Amino acid sequence: RHRPKVAVICGSGLGLLAEAATDKQTFRYQDIPNFPVSTVPGHEGCLVFGTIEGTPCVFMKGHFHLYEGYSLCQVTFPVRIFKLLGVDSVLVTNASGGICPEFKVGDIMVIRDHINLPGFAGQHPLCGPNDERFGTRFPCMSDAYSKELRTLALDVASDLGCSVRTGVYCMVSGPNFETIAEARMLLTLGCDCVGMSMVPEVTVAKHCGLRVLGLTLVTNKVSLDYSREEKVNHDEVLEICKMRAELLQKLVSTLIGRCQQNINTH
Repeated sequence: RHRPKVAVICGSGLGLLAEAATDKQTFRYQDIPNFPVSTVPGHEGCLVFGTIEGTPCVFMKGHFHLYEGYSLCQVTFPVRIFKLLGVDSVLVTNASGGICPEFKVGDIMVIRDHINLPGFAGQHPLCGPNDERFGTRFPCMSDAYSKELRTLALDVASDLGCSVRTGVYCMVSGPNFETIAEARMLLTLGCDCVGMSMVPEVTVAKHCGLRVLGLTLVTNKVSLDYSREEKVNHDEVLEICKMRAELLQKLVSTLIGRCQQNINTH
C-alpha cells in the first residue's frame, strides 16, 4: 500500500534505522520472488515500508555482498525494484574501517566520492547488456553522490549538534579485513574509509537517475602499523553500530523529512 519516495539501504547492524518509521509493513526477503537473502550476522533480511516525517520510505534491513557468492546483478536487484516503485532518492549506509589517521571509531562520514576496486578488476554491476529503460550504456560517475544531499546532511548534522566527517570511501570485495600493506596502499590512493559493500548499489542507483547520499559509520581503525597488536572482528563492528544507533537514527529521520522538502521545492 506504500509508494516510497526514499529508499534507505541499511548496512551491518544498522537495520534499527527503520525503527523510527510509522504505519509499517514488512516483507521478508525469502517471501519476495527472485529476491536474494542475507546471510551475514547483523543483516535481518526484510523490506520495511513506512512513513517518516510524512515521507513514504522503504528500508532494506540488510543488503547483499559479493563475498556471499551473489553476482553484482543480484546484489543490486533491489535498487532497480526501488526505481520501478517510484523512489527518487537513495540513502545508503554501512559500517567501514577508518583509514584516515584523524578518524576515530564512532565517527560518521558523509561520502563525497568512492573508489570501486572490484570494478577495476571487472566485477561491475553494469557489465553485460544495457537496459535503456533504466539508463545509458556509459553513465557518468563524477557526481555519483548528490551535492545537494551532502550539503543537506551536513546542515542536519550541524543542527543536531553532531560533528560528521566527509571523505572518500573505497570498496574491496572481502570477506577478509585488509592487510597492513593493502591499508597503506589505500591511504596512498586517497581513501579515508574502506568497506565491503555499497558501491554497486550506488552505481546502479546513479545509472537509474536516482539521487544518492552515502553515510558510513567508522566501526574500527584500520591498522597501518606492523607493531599494532589489535585485530578487528565483526562482533566489534556490530557493537559500535549499536552504540551509535540513536544518533544515526535521528540523523537519518531528520534527513528524510528535509530530503523530501528539498525535492518539493525544486
